[in-house]
Amino acid sequence: VPVPVLLAARGCSSAGERGSGRRERPSGQRFLQVQKAGSKGSVGLIRLQRPQALNALCEGLMAELRRALDAFEADAQVGAIVITGSDKAFAAGADIKEMQGKSFQQCYGGAFLAGWDRVATVRKPTIAAVNGYAVSVPVSLRALCRVPHARGRDSWRSPPAVPITPSPGAGGTQRLTRAVGKSLAMEMVLTGERISAAEAKAAGLVSKVFPVDKLLDAAISCAEKIASNSKLVVAMAKESVNAAFETTLAEGNRTEKRLFYATFATDDRKEGMTAFVEKRKANFTDS
Repeated sequence: VPVPVLLAARGCSSAGERGSGRRERPSGQRFLQVQKAGSKGSVGLIRLQRPQALNALCEGLMAELRRALDAFEADAQVGAIVITGSDKAFAAGADIKEMQGKSFQQCYGGAFLAGWDRVATVRKPTIAAVNGYAVSVPVSLRALCRVPHARGRDSWRSPPAVPITPSPGAGGTQRLTRAVGKSLAMEMVLTGERISAAEAKAAGLVSKVFPVDKLLDAAISCAEKIASNSKLVVAMAKESVNAAFETTLAEGNRTEKRLFYATFATDDRKEGMTAFVEKRKANFTDS
């Protein structure tokens, strides 16, 4: 996937959170807190809430996450989605205790880890606001979030936990290699050593740095800015960037051209250009 928006910090304080959306815990939801954030409620905010396991990504949590993403995807008010963790950790990777007793037959026959790429297939931009530890990052949510830039500070994140598990199985080796190159990806995957946010920034996994008390505000602010644009055109732009990361240059150029032409069939393209010529703020209708 393209480099995601990743806001990392040593911990996360919710005191500075923006927006008036209240925390919600829908019936039957055990591992997440879901709400709308931002001044206009245009940001979908998902908090991982499994602190006793450092937000390890068990099947129950991932099932709830898929449902939350589906709901925000279908919500016309929401233009971007922020995923964050708890005070101590963003996510501790896949749940080792859950995997420990599984057999080959159970994994293969039950399509274990299937559906984990829902974060990557959401058409709306997703931002990973990483606070505290983010273990096995390439196989966790961070590697799946798809937005063109990233932020972070003072957060240690480790690669797939090779000393514990045989090998990453949720796309970690593929996505990380495309993001940072073969050499660094090989070192991270094979050693399991942690890297700092500064090192991640230098490697291209993180583009900016924020202190802990600015983390969530910055994530929501970025999401609000995205949501203020045409949701239709934003989805097209996201698809085009993803094509650059996942296909050949020739195929990526064809995708970009096709989507560019497609914008000329939208009202928002006309409104955006007209507003630019008239030197006024555009009024997008997502049509």
